[in-house]
Amino acid sequence: MKLAEALLLRSEHKSKLDNLQQRLLSNVKVQESDSPLENPQTLIEESFAISEKLCELIKQINVRNNTAKLDNGLTLSEALIHRDMVGKKINILATVANKAIEKDYRLTHSEVKMNVIVPVAEIQKQIDTLSKEYRELDTKIQSLNWTVDL
Repeated sequence: MKLAEALLLRSEHKSKLDNLQQRLLSNVKVQESDSPLENPQTLIEESFAISEKLCELIKQINVRNNTAKLDNGLTLSEALIHRDMVGKKINILATVANKAIEKDYRLTHSEVKMNVIVPVAEIQKQIDTLSKEYRELDTKIQSLNWTVDL
């Protein structure tokens, strides 16, 4: 199995667990003299079984992420951390830029006027640069995920 397939399976297991939890919560109480649509104990057992599979899969993914390397020498784990940090920087800058370009609506001239004190154009250039870095790194990560065996 390729690493990318394992990542898809991990996502599927997580969704399945969420679904099982919702089904379980819908079946823990019933009106007097009614019976649940599904057996809660069966749902718990299935949830535990999926949890065990998910745990093993995550362990295998983590081991592989710590050994597989991109062409620049970074392990997948390091590249994923770097990508996440670039994404956080983009988010911070985008939040600042959006706040700076928000319109201030004054009803009267006596209300306090707000001035933008950050260079929005420079921030946008930083966002563009970081977005390119994020996109290129993400492409390398995705590419390696489809070539590396779990």
